[in-house]
Amino acid sequence: MLKLLRSALYLAWLTITVIPWALLAVILSPVLPRTKLYWFCVGWLKLSIKAATWICGVKYRVQGLENVPDARDGQAAVLLAPKHQSTWETFAMPAIMPHPLAYVFKRELLWIPFFGWAIGRLDMVHIDRSRRAEAWRRVQEQGQRLMSQGNWVIMFPEGTRTPRGSQGPYKTGATRLAIATGTPIVPIAVTSARCWPRKSFLLTPGTIDVSIGRPIPVEGRQADELMAEVEAWIESEMRRLDPEAYPANDTARTASVISATSGTKQAS
Repeated sequence: MLKLLRSALYLAWLTITVIPWALLAVILSPVLPRTKLYWFCVGWLKLSIKAATWICGVKYRVQGLENVPDARDGQAAVLLAPKHQSTWETFAMPAIMPHPLAYVFKRELLWIPFFGWAIGRLDMVHIDRSRRAEAWRRVQEQGQRLMSQGNWVIMFPEGTRTPRGSQGPYKTGATRLAIATGTPIVPIAVTSARCWPRKSFLLTPGTIDVSIGRPIPVEGRQADELMAEVEAWIESEMRRLDPEAYPANDTARTASVISATSGTKQAS
């Protein structure tokens, strides 16, 4: 009962605070530079992550932040490829990263009152997933433009949120874009479903782990085998960070996949 009450209070907090923040972002968007507008919006995300701690007891810890360029490396672009389990990482990644991010996301998010209006004013890539060829052209064109400006693009390889202890098919959109732009791809493991399951606003107290891998060079790589390496690293790290969510035989299977992926990489 206490968890339900705390989760309801947190949802109410999100709803009440996003309205004035988003309206102010829309009002300021014609006069604020894009970068300043981005950090203004990230201010709400940072407070939302803190509020999840204060109200629901959802903490987090990050390892591997040294694997991405710091804020002084303005033109050092990377492409972030995180595990996707819940809403939490969509809020947390801009709050954690030292550089503005451009999400690739489905255009339906723009229809969410207030929240969608605000993100629609930011320099991001929204796509119609029902038109795949057109969506990829938009991702490639906008992604190349953003990367050439030193921006970081973030794409969830699984495309949608997956339940704790499972994995969806890893699509090659992120590695295709990384190869097309010559941008290193950074795999990220996130155990967010431990505290905030997908399609749910019932939050459980605990600690979410975020593990950031080393950038993977893309020169001379093929999209499918590069994504296999990204998948192997993320899924192996997920099983290390959240072993109770995965059966022992699944962990062993993942280890064999990693070994096979490493062999393929060496052979190429």
